[in-house]
Amino acid sequence: VELPLGATEDRICGTIDIEKALTEGVKAFEPGLLAKANRGILYVDEVNLLDDSLVDVVLDSSASGINTVEREGISIAHPAKFIMIGSGNPAEGELRPQLLDRFGMSVQVRTLMDVAQRTQLVLDRMAFETDPEGFIESTKPEQEVLTAKLVAARERLPKIKVPRNLQLLISDMCSRLNVDGLRGDLVVNRAVKALVAYEGRNQVTQTDVGRVVPLCLNHRLRKDPLDPIDSGTKVQILFKRLTDPEFLKREEEAKKKQEAAAAAAAKANKKAGSWGGLPSKR
Repeated sequence: VELPLGATEDRICGTIDIEKALTEGVKAFEPGLLAKANRGILYVDEVNLLDDSLVDVVLDSSASGINTVEREGISIAHPAKFIMIGSGNPAEGELRPQLLDRFGMSVQVRTLMDVAQRTQLVLDRMAFETDPEGFIESTKPEQEVLTAKLVAARERLPKIKVPRNLQLLISDMCSRLNVDGLRGDLVVNRAVKALVAYEGRNQVTQTDVGRVVPLCLNHRLRKDPLDPIDSGTKVQILFKRLTDPEFLKREEEAKKKQEAAAAAAAKANKKAGSWGGLPSKR
């Protein structure tokens, strides 16, 4: 289900059925886009240009799985469990940080530079424009294989556990990056389990965390317009540091030196007659 840029709140959430109200004189609910997207995918093009209040409504329903409508004497709550996918050009406007945080993962789409892939993409597009039904039929075997892989991954997912040391690594990264809230921690844990299940494995490794953590955290960082380093690069740099034994060793040594210096400074500042400066018993 696609959510158009000019949609209103009534069209998204649903409203009273005017036709039935006028012809039959009864109050009836006309479902909106959230009801149609239940158990499916809701796609929002140019999500950064959509009104913030509408994005908030959609994300609230996505998080809770329920859409509640209270208007014109109608009180209805219906399931609204869907996956939301949004696309947009950051140069045209940024989403509010509160809304960005509600998206689980973020990827940057770049133009293909590989000549073979680029040519194949153009040929596929031309084939689809010439014969859409024929092109869809030709890709059906690949889609069936992908569907079977996703079904198997869903069955395997409940059996996969993230080791304690990797959970601590994820939370340590979120803390050092000043990620607000716990959504970042939760999304990374869920994403790494989904990746392992999709690839047909049962054990989560450190490499798996490194593959998903930039996608889950790069849009949650506070952006400085003067900072030349991309948010995703910052996440990757921190991950490499925290998984480097030499870096952790140097950090631990520096921490011990800092604590020792603080203790020595506190001891030097104690004055005679204070609790810490009383003469010892002999």
